[in-house]
Amino acid sequence: MNFISILYGLFLLSVLGIYWSVGDEKLRLFILLLASVVFYISYQPQYLPLLLVLVYINYRLGLEIGQNTSPGEHNQNAGISNEDWEYAQADWNRRRLTLVCIGIVLNIFLLFGFKYLVPFLKFALPEATIKGLGLDTFKLLAPLGISYFVFECIAYLVDVYRGAPATNNLIKFATYKLLFFKVTSGPITRFHQLTNQFKAALPSANVISDALWLIAKGAVKKGLFADNIGVFVDICFGNLQRAGSTDIWLATFAYGLQLYLDFSGYVDIARGSAMLFGLVLPENFDSPYFSTSIADFWRRWHMTLGDWLRNYLYFPLGGSRAGLERTCVNLVIVMVVCGVWHGAALGFIVWGFWHGLALVVHRLVDKVSDRIEFLEYFWQSPIGVIVAWLVTQLMVFTSWIWFRLPDLRDSMQATKKLWGHSADAQFSQLVYVEALKISQSQVALLLGAVFLGMAISYLFKRHLKLEFNWHLKVLFVPLCFYLVWILAPQGSLPFIYFEY
Repeated sequence: MNFISILYGLFLLSVLGIYWSVGDEKLRLFILLLASVVFYISYQPQYLPLLLVLVYINYRLGLEIGQNTSPGEHNQNAGISNEDWEYAQADWNRRRLTLVCIGIVLNIFLLFGFKYLVPFLKFALPEATIKGLGLDTFKLLAPLGISYFVFECIAYLVDVYRGAPATNNLIKFATYKLLFFKVTSGPITRFHQLTNQFKAALPSANVISDALWLIAKGAVKKGLFADNIGVFVDICFGNLQRAGSTDIWLATFAYGLQLYLDFSGYVDIARGSAMLFGLVLPENFDSPYFSTSIADFWRRWHMTLGDWLRNYLYFPLGGSRAGLERTCVNLVIVMVVCGVWHGAALGFIVWGFWHGLALVVHRLVDKVSDRIEFLEYFWQSPIGVIVAWLVTQLMVFTSWIWFRLPDLRDSMQATKKLWGHSADAQFSQLVYVEALKISQSQVALLLGAVFLGMAISYLFKRHLKLEFNWHLKVLFVPLCFYLVWILAPQGSLPFIYFEY
């Protein structure tokens, strides 16, 4: 069920009508759960039983981990001394730690089995063995949204272990896990942040207008911009042998825009859909292409993933508390894990390592700048800010090559052709004359115009604090949907992050 389709619109309106027509919270939860099951069945009905079993297992583990977590003196049995009670508590805490480790291993094992086992075997085994086992042509289709599902389960178990209350409502937990507007690609949401909102009242007119505007804006980002840009990206990266250096640079820049517009468009639709049910999902993007450091970029790109990595990996590794060297190692480990989370190909590992190395360089430059007054002044000056922005975005956009082409043979070929190569005549004819019907310079101007539009939006929202009032939002919503309907390319592309 495509998010940008009449079918999804009818589905959303139907569920909303039934949901708000009942007043009982338990019945509302059941309606949301049933709708989410129907939504998931429309994609992959074969994996629904597996996800339901995993929901129950994580629910039970949470209950077990959450028992007897209160510290301090006991009052349950006056015949037991405080020393014996503390010993019993220490023993119970060890059991709780064992349970949370079992839960983490179980979830990671599931993720590894579906996403990484087959690629790992193809990488580790001899070619003859791979052919003998039939792995050369075998592809295992992972459950849709499994990466988000696993990370949310781990976050829930760890939060309960750290002292958050475990839920004893299986329907509420299952609804949280399978919510149809976030199950496929997030945003990664913590259980306790979301489920406290299930008692919300019917949204006001302002909230409804904001929700519809988010959905319409997301549809424009995805259908009007990302999918049209994706046509050029696919042709260029699909014909690397014939493309020239200018084409590779344009395609790299275009893919950075496509990825952002595609994923942030999905999140806008998901957040807008949630608002119509009185729920607020966390934001996932905050104009990341206008950040002036790689650390700032990761505070503004895929924000819920960055939050998860900080809270459940970086801080447990020691964060920045164990000295500069250990901090640098932790940063690289976290970003390599981030790369692996996105996919099993080596290109994702290179991408993650590249970002980890950039974070290390940024941390070292910060340390040096703190000791040298001139450098500290320079990075705060207008020229320094521009230089920092250019260096940051050059690093970010060039790293997308490994993300878009995770096969190292393809990504290495693309990077080698960034300088000193001209395209053959057939490529120019195929791409610019036949497929796009515009010249290379016009493609560059259009991409620049899209980026300029993003810059203007960033200026108005972040610095001038200006937004449309709800009357204009309601007026623009049908116009946005109409533009997507007539200008989106035929056969819309799937959301990019559905693959991760």
